[in-house]
Amino acid sequence: DLDECAASPCKDHQYCLNTDGSFSCKACDTSCVGCTGEGSDKCKTCASGYVKEDERCTDVDECNIPEKVCTKEHQDCVNTSGSYKCVCSAGFEDKDGTCVQT
Repeated sequence: DLDECAASPCKDHQYCLNTDGSFSCKACDTSCVGCTGEGSDKCKTCASGYVKEDERCTDVDECNIPEKVCTKEHQDCVNTSGSYKCVCSAGFEDKDGTCVQT
C-alpha cells in the first residue's frame, strides 16, 4: 500500500485517512482550524469560540465570562457550540431588536 496521505492531498479543513490502495479526506472537527486527525484533540489550532483545554479544543461559554455579552435590557445569554445568542427573557418578546413585555 502506498501512503497517499504523505502528499497531503486533502483541503485545509480536512485530514487524510489512508486506506488499502487508496485514501479518503475526512472533515475536521467543528472546533478545529486545520487538523491532523479525527476529534477535537487533533486540531492544529482552535476555531473562534473554542479554547485549548487538556489538549482538546473546547467550547468557550461566553455567557459565563465576567464581561456581559448580551447588554440589552431583559435579555438572556444562551451558549451555543462555538458561539452564543442573545434572547429575550421569559415574559418578553423581540420587537424590532428590543425586548418588550408580552
